[in-house]
Amino acid sequence: MAGTVLSVKDLKLYFKTRKGTVKAVDGVGFELRKGETLAIVGESGCGKTSLARAIIRLLPRNVEKFEGTVMLNGTDVMRLSEEEFRKRVRWQKISYVFQGSQNALNPVLKVGFQIAEPLIVHKGLSREEALAEAKKYLRLVGIHESFLDRYPFELSGGMRQRAVIAMALITHPDVVILDEPTSALDVITQANIMNLLKRIKQEMNISYIFITHDVPLTSELADRVAVMYAGQIVELADADDFYTSPKHPYSEKLMASVPTLRTDKKLEFIPGAPPSLINPPPGCRFHPRCPFAYERCLREEPPQYNIKGASFVKCWLYVEGKR
Repeated sequence: MAGTVLSVKDLKLYFKTRKGTVKAVDGVGFELRKGETLAIVGESGCGKTSLARAIIRLLPRNVEKFEGTVMLNGTDVMRLSEEEFRKRVRWQKISYVFQGSQNALNPVLKVGFQIAEPLIVHKGLSREEALAEAKKYLRLVGIHESFLDRYPFELSGGMRQRAVIAMALITHPDVVILDEPTSALDVITQANIMNLLKRIKQEMNISYIFITHDVPLTSELADRVAVMYAGQIVELADADDFYTSPKHPYSEKLMASVPTLRTDKKLEFIPGAPPSLINPPPGCRFHPRCPFAYERCLREEPPQYNIKGASFVKCWLYVEGKR
């Protein structure tokens, strides 16, 4: 792996609702290297999917604030108009595997056409040329080309997920966002999809952003792990370091809740509930649930504390040398 393909700095995405402004993504920053998988983990509602949709700019109408820097191969795509972004970036350079393949596929269009459509729209290929290419990608993801003429309801859940992956890969993007691609699948099918993603990563040297709340699943694919809490990334670390020695108290609690096969440990849980993104707590947003919180945590938001390389943790315990 070498070179940075995607660099995100101070990205904010706020939504306007009747109850107030939801700060779904609040000052997020990270880098994604060529051929790397960055796993983004955290509890439901912490802003993982909002972050992904902000990067690919698939946004609802109630956006109140959308700002920051998203550098893709050295170009700040946030400066592009919606039309320029649609033509030059979305599905050309960044594609998306949606959570729930049944909802991602049009039920009245054949699977083959849906896989081929990005080539027709973005590459200018004829229908026949695009369908011929779609056959190759069906084979790549382990589906017989005869399924080109099937409708989505004629495929199993695992086959539909493979078809959605083929659709995301067909334009040879630099980055593929995987939004919980196995959450609706049984364990065996889940393992097959993960093996498929690992093989494709090696063959195509592609970069993944892998979003999930299933921490053990990330160990199958991740090179680095980013932990999100209440709209912010509170820890970013190499995968090996994260699984063996998480730094942030929230990360520690996440890992302590995961059962292991080879060690006998007492499982823990995180007390309380995730905070409201309309009125997040002052200071460190985890302090109401943190067993190590002290006075400064309640008043001041912690800065990023660099551990090594591109790894960091947002916690006063490290800033003040208490750890």
